[in-house]
Amino acid sequence: MIDGRAAAARLRARLRDLVMEFGPTQDLAPGLAVVQVGDNPASSVYVRGKARATVEVGMKSMEHKLPEDVSESALLALIRRLNDDPAVHGFLVQLPLPARIRPQAVVDAIDPAKDVDGFHPLNVGRLVSGGEGLVPCTPQGCLMLIRDSLDRLAGQEAVVLGRSNIVGKPMAALLLREDCTVTTIHTKSRDLAQHCRRADILVVAAGRAGLVRGDWIKPGAVVIDVGMNRGVDADGKPLLLGDVDFDEAMDVAGAITPVPGGVGPMTIACLLRNTMIAYCRQRGLPAPEI
Repeated sequence: MIDGRAAAARLRARLRDLVMEFGPTQDLAPGLAVVQVGDNPASSVYVRGKARATVEVGMKSMEHKLPEDVSESALLALIRRLNDDPAVHGFLVQLPLPARIRPQAVVDAIDPAKDVDGFHPLNVGRLVSGGEGLVPCTPQGCLMLIRDSLDRLAGQEAVVLGRSNIVGKPMAALLLREDCTVTTIHTKSRDLAQHCRRADILVVAAGRAGLVRGDWIKPGAVVIDVGMNRGVDADGKPLLLGDVDFDEAMDVAGAITPVPGGVGPMTIACLLRNTMIAYCRQRGLPAPEI
């Protein structure tokens, strides 16, 4: 079983060392800002988790909470201020947003150099074209877990189940950069099981609990389950479910991420990683090994 919590702890420890090396005082430390609109309970949990992790590694955590009825123009004005603030080296706007606010307009307004979510079109283009940009956090975390599980990625048959802009598409691009042979499939593809059975590396981000069964998995494959589906157990208690039937897959896979405790912790750790990268680039410091 791939321990995402342990991998994330190692990454945070490395980042803590880098913060002490490059920004030993709070005046010089990397700064990460998070903008939240409204009081969505899930968003509030994520924002608190990001803030705790930011402080843990010695970075400056800045939060901007805006009311649910804030106008798009007011949100864009805040983004422009964060773009111009030298103490903010990276920031994100927590999704989802109220329906009246255009998510793409918000993403487009963020300075690509501070876009620690990696969603700005310039960063997306750099990823696809092999350039140097900020990479979306969840796919980057998946790639790091895959590297921990395999000695060599080049030539491996990789299948990505999912085509979202947040996970599926950037995941495929990252695996291509590692010289994998990559197939992207989705819930409208024909014979999903047949495609999955070819995979040495299977990344599942479809948003359907238990979609991938044990007999879909090639023996010995590395399986990365990005799914986070809410369900209940036999006693009616809430629980999180992955897109892969974990119990069945454990009997077949060579390595697999659990849900929870797999990809999730790496997502926040990679957000801090992006903040460190952005900080170094903005200060003209050498690129750190992270």
